[in-house]
Amino acid sequence: MSNLANHKRVNEILLGPLERPALRWMAVHSPAWMTPDLYTAIGIFGTLVILAGYLLSRYHPGFFWLATLGFFINWAGDSMDGTLARHRRIERPIYGFFIDHATDAICQVIIFVGLGASPYISFNIAMLTLVAYLLVTIMAYIRTIAVGEFQISFSLLGPTEARALAILLNTAMFFFGGQLAQVKVAALGNLRLNVYDLYVGAIGMLLLYFFLTTAVHEAVRLVNVDKK
Repeated sequence: MSNLANHKRVNEILLGPLERPALRWMAVHSPAWMTPDLYTAIGIFGTLVILAGYLLSRYHPGFFWLATLGFFINWAGDSMDGTLARHRRIERPIYGFFIDHATDAICQVIIFVGLGASPYISFNIAMLTLVAYLLVTIMAYIRTIAVGEFQISFSLLGPTEARALAILLNTAMFFFGGQLAQVKVAALGNLRLNVYDLYVGAIGMLLLYFFLTTAVHEAVRLVNVDKK
């Protein structure tokens, strides 16, 4: 059983070469009154902006841009709380881990509920993808306790890439909107799926793949760890 306070973070992502310098710059230039907890609150606020954008998109597609703004706010808050703490050497590993990931779980639920309430995405598909996302995050937490490694990224994909994919989806729904939503390209029982459903569903299947392959790999690797 690993010591949670000394776990290793693994965050090798495609957008890392762009993200890491930006976060360092933001940490250096954050005002003295800014705290990691305040950045966490900003991330939660961004999630509420995302929810509002998706709900309001039922009335006008322009609100997809509000949801996109929310993703940028959420990224800044969620990414900067730990970055600022490490920059100022004020880490609180146990408290930070708990608060960060407890709020992450709440934010993930809010985002997917909002996505499912938008006009072009099936609520069922959004919830299935949410389950897959939560499975991957649960796996990350289990590995942190079991092997002392907090794996944020899988195959160079992490939360930042997930936000980028959501922004691409928002952009497509703004420009192509109902015309693509009316094209039913697949079926799941009585549920007719459009292009946007397949996009979100494909992300869900990829997340499920990450969960299953990681679970099998770790089970095989750890099978003898408890034997005397």
